[in-house]
Amino acid sequence: LLAKLLGSSGINAEYGQHYYITNNLRMGQIVSTTDFQYKYDDEPHATRRKEILAKHPEIKTLFGPDPYMKFLVPLIVIFQLVTAYYVIQLPGWAIFILSWALAGTFNHNLSLAIHEISHNLAFGHSSPMMNRFIGFVANIPLCVPSSITFKKYHLDHHRYQGDNTLDVDIPTHLEGYFFYNTFTKLIWVLLQPLFYSFRPLFVHPKPIETLEIANTIWTVGWNYLIYNFIGGWALVYLGGGTLLGLGLHPMAGHFIAEHYTFVKGQETYSYYGPLNILAWNVGYHNEHHDFPYVSWSRLPKVREMAPEFYEMPSYSSWSWVIYKYITDPEIGPYSRVKRGMPAAATGDEKKAE
Repeated sequence: LLAKLLGSSGINAEYGQHYYITNNLRMGQIVSTTDFQYKYDDEPHATRRKEILAKHPEIKTLFGPDPYMKFLVPLIVIFQLVTAYYVIQLPGWAIFILSWALAGTFNHNLSLAIHEISHNLAFGHSSPMMNRFIGFVANIPLCVPSSITFKKYHLDHHRYQGDNTLDVDIPTHLEGYFFYNTFTKLIWVLLQPLFYSFRPLFVHPKPIETLEIANTIWTVGWNYLIYNFIGGWALVYLGGGTLLGLGLHPMAGHFIAEHYTFVKGQETYSYYGPLNILAWNVGYHNEHHDFPYVSWSRLPKVREMAPEFYEMPSYSSWSWVIYKYITDPEIGPYSRVKRGMPAAATGDEKKAE
């Protein structure tokens, strides 16, 4: 009711091939959405995959790992470590700014490299341990062990998109309850890396794997080496880059852009903007979910080969997505599609269903 009194609208406007939602913005508006959108069908991309391949079987020629990724990741890691050595000699304010602008950008790049590697797109399915190792390498500047745990949960996100329990990419009801207006959504965006990291432990905890322990030992060991050979401020710079780069940062717009329902009924969105070059083309997200074994460098070709399947709402700015998420009273943590019964459903309702 308050949102209506303050004034809001959800008018779709189309500019070229990109779709936007406009509304009357006033700071502090309360989110009007109070629950998730529920569907009772199957995850959509498996069906799309069959339809696309039936019409465009040539897309299968794009399957397979990227031949350059195993070389690019170590180079980016070396760049981060060398940069840390020089940056920590600057004043504190400069370290903070560069931690957001430089370390944040390239640590986010490495976190998205880990995303690619989780699909075995560095060495291919025939070399799983080599993929895990290059994931360990990408994890070094992040200062937080994540490579193995991310893979463990991310593949479920693909198989069971929107599942009430198995897709831990979806915010919890607690997040929807507490982060309900412009100010609190800003806090949510700032703390997004913490929610992203700890949400799986509460929503769908899994047994700790041996490789997760190895990943932790590896990361802590590298933190120790960085502390001793470069300095404590290097850990602050790199670790701060992880926190800042995955929070209120243009690169982090993809977290919201990928699956938040800015357009009712559409579950997955692509982004066709310039930051894809730093993000391993993760913006081609419909293409990625349709064909998760097409590497980042070939994802644009999927759209080229089957353009009629990608004529749908998309984005050209991740910064705009973040701004819109924070200020639009129609968008919030509840703006996601779930599959299964709402949490409030009673036993009788489940039986009736």
